[in-house]
Amino acid sequence: MGPRIGEGPQMPDKDTKTTMGTEDMHESKVSMEPLDSHHDEQPQGLFHNIKFFVLCHSLLQMAQLMISGYLKSSISTVEKRFGLSSQTSGLLAAFNEVGNVSLILFVSYFGSRVHRPRMIGYGAVLVALAGLLMALPHFISEPYRYDHNSPENRSQDFEASLCLPGTVAPASALSNDSCSSRTEAKHLSLVGIMFLAQTLLGIGGVPIQPFGISYIDDFAHHSNSPLYLGIVFAATTMGPGMAYGLGSVMLRLYVDIDRMPEGGINLTSKDPRWVGAWWLGFLISAGLVALAATPYFFFPREMPKERHELHIRRKVLAGAASISSKDEELSSQHEPLKKEAGLAQIAPDLTVVQFMKVFPRVLLRTLRHPIFLLVVLSQVCTSSMVAGMATFLAKFLERQFSITASFANLLLGGLTIPLAIVGIVVGGVLVKRLHLTPMQCTILCLLGSLLCLLLSLPLFFIGCSTHHIAGITQDLGAQPGPSLFPGCAEPCSCQSDDFNPVCDTSAHVEYTTPCHAGCTGHVVQEALGKRQVFYTNCSCVAGDGTVPAGSCDSACSHLVLPFILLTSLGATVASVTHTPSFMLILRGVKKEDKALAVGMQFMLLRVLAWMPSPVIHGSAIDTTCVYWALSCGRRTVCRYYDHDLLRNRFIGLQFFFKSGSLVCFALVLAILRQQNKEASVKATVKSSELQQQL
Repeated sequence: MGPRIGEGPQMPDKDTKTTMGTEDMHESKVSMEPLDSHHDEQPQGLFHNIKFFVLCHSLLQMAQLMISGYLKSSISTVEKRFGLSSQTSGLLAAFNEVGNVSLILFVSYFGSRVHRPRMIGYGAVLVALAGLLMALPHFISEPYRYDHNSPENRSQDFEASLCLPGTVAPASALSNDSCSSRTEAKHLSLVGIMFLAQTLLGIGGVPIQPFGISYIDDFAHHSNSPLYLGIVFAATTMGPGMAYGLGSVMLRLYVDIDRMPEGGINLTSKDPRWVGAWWLGFLISAGLVALAATPYFFFPREMPKERHELHIRRKVLAGAASISSKDEELSSQHEPLKKEAGLAQIAPDLTVVQFMKVFPRVLLRTLRHPIFLLVVLSQVCTSSMVAGMATFLAKFLERQFSITASFANLLLGGLTIPLAIVGIVVGGVLVKRLHLTPMQCTILCLLGSLLCLLLSLPLFFIGCSTHHIAGITQDLGAQPGPSLFPGCAEPCSCQSDDFNPVCDTSAHVEYTTPCHAGCTGHVVQEALGKRQVFYTNCSCVAGDGTVPAGSCDSACSHLVLPFILLTSLGATVASVTHTPSFMLILRGVKKEDKALAVGMQFMLLRVLAWMPSPVIHGSAIDTTCVYWALSCGRRTVCRYYDHDLLRNRFIGLQFFFKSGSLVCFALVLAILRQQNKEASVKATVKSSELQQQL
């Protein structure tokens, strides 16, 4: 979701202090001694207090992750509003990684050469502007039309979809004017604005996390730094959950709540044509980011080094910051949180040209470590699974179990994400408290991956087939068209591209419009302030010929809770492997390469997982569509999916990535055992040689 649960903040600049030996001591002397020697001369105040900076940075990172993750909570709504396929929406969701990846290495290099708090502020302002830009298409586009009538002619909503025998249907419900090149160009411009906004969102987020982490580590007391970073990390992980919670609230509101037509609308949130106020969440998130960015323009470039440890017992401190150990060899989150690029630390005084020259050589040396490569590949598989689930799980739940987008977001934000956070914390505690060795870390990762894989097996069977949709699901291999609709509606001359579904509840058959059900009349009933539309005199419906508006409910909607519980448990055990896998990287490479290894790890995760995975999942979802909406002869949004195929391919992709992670950890375990065996043989040979010499 943009920055992700369990990924932590991004790579810091070269000022970030880690256990890097003499280089670290050198940086400490450069940045700390002047501050300590002139401590009494430094101005004191709120903006010279590192604790206030920690508070501000926690709020900013939480707001940033909320705005980055909000698009994923409303992905199906954006698809319906702008006629996007899942492949296109997946590409849109992944596009904020483009700007991030292209600039992150340079941020690590220029870190100490800029005013870090101000750069954080500028980045946050850009993030806020990107949020406003994401909402802009709502204001420059026409009001949402859930039928082919103009918004001003709502009285014709019902009549347009009714069966009118003796009339001739137009060749297309859309006029030539509405399919003009100008209209198509405007549609492309609206989508282009959102892609631009996502790119700016990624660029704006580049300086926020690395500069903030390094600033805290530079000026906090060394005993307090792990606790502060733990607080920032905990606040950061709340962002995606808040994004889904915000989406749950916003999508209950109608998209054009700011320009409602006279007489209101005849839709409920359960209607498949319903589009929620997706844009409102971006405005709220952008406002929060802008507010959180304001204090950064008042923080100094350097502040007095914090001189005193917090009045907390070391035992309590270690427990509170268990995911941020101070010890290098037991550090479960301290170094990973910082996402070090390491290049500037390896050559702190290089020019830009020298910096670019040294990078390939050090990178090649790092990539030669087999354990590093295998652990990164396992994390690529896990991140691909998480990226696909974060982007499309809400949409999957909507389609598979006939629930609203609001309720789907509520389940993810209130259950799945919090449990994943718990898993990350548990993994960090296990590594720290049990002092796990690399072999033990590998076994923990292997068990976590295996259990996650086993929990996903029942998901293939939790769901049901697509209900009968007249003219569509009776022959999934054929393209739907007028000739496939039942003969009872032939005299009606129905428009094939109209969409106003009704449900014959007695036969559990759905019709794409009242016309296709042969309905000639309608009635509107109001109860408890809500309108319920019924269509009457339907020649294709048995009994009294009356059907309610809206799609048929799923026969297995009651299975949504077991499904989400299993999914959440799987996410929890997968998250337990987060910290141990970092330990394998930190202990699997040479000491001088650790910083670069962590930095390259996150670079590879973005390029190989977070960028392509949403597109891969979206493309797989598109292949399960059985009825596409058409606009000017092109496919837009999918109206109906083959639910069995959708479930098998979506869960199958997840299963594939989980299996890949399991295989990688198994290979790591085999390599470690081989290394231990070789070390034991060498020790035995050396011991025998010593005995012979004696």
